[in-house]
Amino acid sequence: MVVPVWNMAGERVDEVELRPEVFEAAVNVPLMHQVMVLQEANARLGTHRTKTRSEVNRTKAKWYRQKGTGRARHGSRNAPTFVGGGIAHGPQPRSYEARMPRKMRRAALRSALSVKATHNQIVILDRLEMEAPKTKAMLGVLRNLQATNGALIVLPERNEAVEKSARNLPEVKTLAAGYLNVRDLLRYEKLVLPLGALRMIESILG
Repeated sequence: MVVPVWNMAGERVDEVELRPEVFEAAVNVPLMHQVMVLQEANARLGTHRTKTRSEVNRTKAKWYRQKGTGRARHGSRNAPTFVGGGIAHGPQPRSYEARMPRKMRRAALRSALSVKATHNQIVILDRLEMEAPKTKAMLGVLRNLQATNGALIVLPERNEAVEKSARNLPEVKTLAAGYLNVRDLLRYEKLVLPLGALRMIESILG
């Protein structure tokens, strides 16, 4: 697949061939969904917690006398059967971390990239550089590339000026090529790739 290469002004300057084993792979929707579920699970903090009957701050005295009331026998108002009492078998802090073989994760990435390539949602740049952090300048670049509705900018290496320029744009995210993932690929409409990032992705997934 041959796609055009653009500059930051939105002008076509060259063209490049995308490696078919990365950008024309068979699309495996169930596998992409499995990886999405994995990422969402690993993003969970697992800090939910409820108080048991031994932790509720209520009186420890016997609620009412044992006999003569006609009611059931109760020894504490902290019991889970009462409003304001403890929670029986409630959630406790735990880890939701899940694992998946590297081959499966990379196959899902190839599927997501192939979907982007099929729908012409990949924008290749010759370079992406900024002299200083400037949100307005980054917005202008994205407008030139027709990528203002949502763009995932993948960088070959850390670039503080570019990252800070895109940080205040709500529908834009910058990401290092080594951290490319299915969730971000499917979340943003356009994938903006400088040539350096493209080569890095192809070397990892090729």
